[in-house]
Amino acid sequence: MTDSGLAAIIIGNEVLTAKVVEANGSHLVRRCRERGVRLASMHVIPDEVDCIVETLALARRRARFVVTSGGVGPTHDDVTVRAVALALGRKIVTSPRLVELLRSGWKHEEPPAAALRMAEAPEGSELVESKDAGYPVLVCDGVYMLPGVPEFFRVQLEVVLSQLPGTPLVLRNLYLRAREADIARPLDAIAMAMPQVAFGSYPTFDPSLDYHVKITIEHGDPGEVELAAARLRAELPAGALVREE
Repeated sequence: MTDSGLAAIIIGNEVLTAKVVEANGSHLVRRCRERGVRLASMHVIPDEVDCIVETLALARRRARFVVTSGGVGPTHDDVTVRAVALALGRKIVTSPRLVELLRSGWKHEEPPAAALRMAEAPEGSELVESKDAGYPVLVCDGVYMLPGVPEFFRVQLEVVLSQLPGTPLVLRNLYLRAREADIARPLDAIAMAMPQVAFGSYPTFDPSLDYHVKITIEHGDPGEVELAAARLRAELPAGALVREE
């Protein structure tokens, strides 16, 4: 396990068989980016206990925290909580607080047994409650188990992100007329000289655009970004820079 970063596991046969359009992964990527939380990996897997256990073990080697999406409901294919408990070596217990919340939703009648499955949790789990989320986030050993329904996932994800360390990144984009091969050598040299800065090179072949390559420069310190951009500008062929954002 590393000491930072977040990994995501999107769980659901319906995603892998195109029964639904997966929306949680792209939203999570965007929000992690905005909050400055490093996203180490993302996995899309079926509702299978063995697969969830195996993937969770891999995700926890790559990141300090893990978010799962899906498989926390009351039906036969909702196996995420049980799989997480197995992966962490925990027993399954019933959370009195979750039972209380479920019963409040049924008001004057007892919830059906299937509904009470949603009160199960790995032993030692915590509930992170928020006034903005109607239902608490279930977390155990840094594994946050979120629902797969996008509306609920998005609300609970904000609760998770509010607890994670993050440093928003400064991004600079340089749009170039030059071809990628023409700027590869100076870009490689600067990237090697400044390993603390993240560089990206993205060619396009769309003739309607006014550039051939977009270079991205990222770091938490604006000064580092400006220094890297200045060094790259100095090495570009004459007239190569279209614009900078």
